[in-house]
Amino acid sequence: MANPNKILIKKFFEEQSFVGSDIESFNNFIEKELQSIIEENKEIEPTIIPHNVDDFKIKLDKIWVTKPEIIEADGSKRNVFPIEARLRKLTYSSPVFIEISSHTNGVQRESFITQIGNIPTMLKSKYCHLHKLNREELIEKGEDPDDPGGYFIINGTEKILVNIEDLASNQFLVEKAKGPSQYVGKLFSERGSFKIPHQIERLKDGLFYLTFTRVKRIPIVVIIKALGLLKDEEIMRLISEEGQNEVLVNLYKFVDLKTQEEAVDKIAKKIGITQSKEIRVARMYEILDKYLMPHLGITKEDRLLKAYNLCKMVKKYINVENGIQDTDDKDHYMNKRLKSSGDLLADLLRVNLKVLIGDLLYNFQRIVKRGKFPSIKVIIRDKLLTSRI
Repeated sequence: MANPNKILIKKFFEEQSFVGSDIESFNNFIEKELQSIIEENKEIEPTIIPHNVDDFKIKLDKIWVTKPEIIEADGSKRNVFPIEARLRKLTYSSPVFIEISSHTNGVQRESFITQIGNIPTMLKSKYCHLHKLNREELIEKGEDPDDPGGYFIINGTEKILVNIEDLASNQFLVEKAKGPSQYVGKLFSERGSFKIPHQIERLKDGLFYLTFTRVKRIPIVVIIKALGLLKDEEIMRLISEEGQNEVLVNLYKFVDLKTQEEAVDKIAKKIGITQSKEIRVARMYEILDKYLMPHLGITKEDRLLKAYNLCKMVKKYINVENGIQDTDDKDHYMNKRLKSSGDLLADLLRVNLKVLIGDLLYNFQRIVKRGKFPSIKVIIRDKLLTSRI
């Protein structure tokens, strides 16, 4: 009798393509990710603006992609199919258009659509000319009807993006540690282009400490209180029903912190912010909002949610210490994620959009210094993005 697993796998690949997930990933990148990358960088504010203007902003409004085309030597545009790209050593890529507007003192000054470059198009994706063609049509276009697609054509050469295995972000994992702490809890918080490592450990004094970005080994109870969860009784209940000694030691040590501001100021002093109290507190709040678990949100409304999550993490840490829960294996596939073509292209575009914005700001500010007020049409370089990708 045939192995049932083999039958299932065979059946699966009869109906699904080997590269189906990659094509889906690319479609998702074009349809959803592109716009969300633009949202992350929506408003651009130059630091040098003309004298008679109080407020000047450049806004990126919308982004979209059309099907692959080429510009011939005489300047004419036409659609290009993969077979021609292979034979003429061209790149099979789609033009990317963006709608940009500039606003002076809150009033729109200009708005226009411009091409900011080309993105290589994955064969058989929704944006490829071969999408949804039947066998006869594919043969007519010079393609192998059994070719699954899922690759790119760059200067006539077929290339693929290799999937990358990465540790799952936004998951709290506890593992054995070498050093002052017996165990260590780790979390990679990912939001847009940010990926911030967080670390929880319990040192010899029995206190739990949290480390992230500039904040190095700050007692976790102080951070929980700084986020607005002030009642010791509530913190205790969230971490442990039984009132474990580990938690009591931590709460007792900082029992004198009665207000949120006191806790925030204590952290600010610890990490070496030296300005006046008002600025100190404001800057510390900014660090907590932006860099502490940004995947949960970056506004002040998200602070309590972050505090609850910190309590949940400490609870898991204590359970692992007491043998109630097992340590996490970071090599287990449950704790891994595969980054496919869409994710990799999104990472690439994020980095290069920042370069494009930097270039745009540089050109704008250079012209303003000469006493002119340029149109954005003049200062945006469309070749920059293409050449970098």
